[in-house]
Amino acid sequence: MTSLAESYFTRANELLARAWETNAPVIAQLAPKLGASIAQGGVVHTFGSGHSELVSREIIGRAGGLVCVTGIIDPTGGFIENLPGYGTKLVERYDRQYQLRAGETLIVISNSGKNGSPVDVALHGKQKGLTVIALTCMAMSRATPSQHPSGKRLFEVAEHVLDNGGVAGDAIVEVSPGVMGGPTSTLIGCSVLNWLMLATMDWLKAHGHPLPVLRSQNLPGAIEHNRELGQKYQGRLSRQLA
Repeated sequence: MTSLAESYFTRANELLARAWETNAPVIAQLAPKLGASIAQGGVVHTFGSGHSELVSREIIGRAGGLVCVTGIIDPTGGFIENLPGYGTKLVERYDRQYQLRAGETLIVISNSGKNGSPVDVALHGKQKGLTVIALTCMAMSRATPSQHPSGKRLFEVAEHVLDNGGVAGDAIVEVSPGVMGGPTSTLIGCSVLNWLMLATMDWLKAHGHPLPVLRSQNLPGAIEHNRELGQKYQGRLSRQLA
C-alpha cells in the first residue's frame, strides 16, 4: 500500500514539473525586466500575506540569492488582511521607509489571490510604476470570489502572472475520507521564485553585469562579502545583513 508521504512525493513532483512548463515562458519574459532594473541599481520588492509570507521570505537575504531583494512584512501575519484599506496603509508605510521606485519589480504572493491586502499592495505598485508580478494558484483564484472592494483578484491586477499549479484548498493527498493533507503552495511557490531569480542572474551574466549574489555566512569571508554587496542598497533592504 502506498504511504501518504509517498503519494505526496509523487503527486507534488508531477505538479512541480508542470509548474516549470507553465511558468518557463513567463520567466523568460520577466528575467530581462528584472535584470535591467537590477543593473541600474533597482530593488526587487516582495509581499506575501499569511502563509504566503513564507514564500516571499524565501528570496530575501538568502544564501545563493540576490542581495537586492526586500520584503513588505505584515506584522499581523495576515490576520486582518481583509480589513478594507489595511494593505494600502501597510504598503504606504513601507514605501515611505524603503521607497518603491518606478521601473523596479514588485512580486505579490497569494495562493488564493482573493484577499484584500495582496490586491491593495499590487494596486499601489502599479500606481507607482513598478512591474507587478503575481504568484498565485490560478485554479483556486478563478473559482473564488474576491474579498477586495474592487471585486478584483490578484491575477486581474498584476501585469504578469506566475501560477503555482496547485489545487483548490492547496492540499493534494486524501489522508482520510474527505480530509486532505500535503499542501504544495510553499514547495512550488519557492521553486518558481528561485527559477525567476536564477533566470535573472543568467540575464545579468549574459549582459556583462556583476552578479550581486549572497554567500552563506557560514563560509569563510562570506559576511564581509555580503556586507560589501549590501553597501549599495543601504536604507532600502528590509532585512539587515549580518
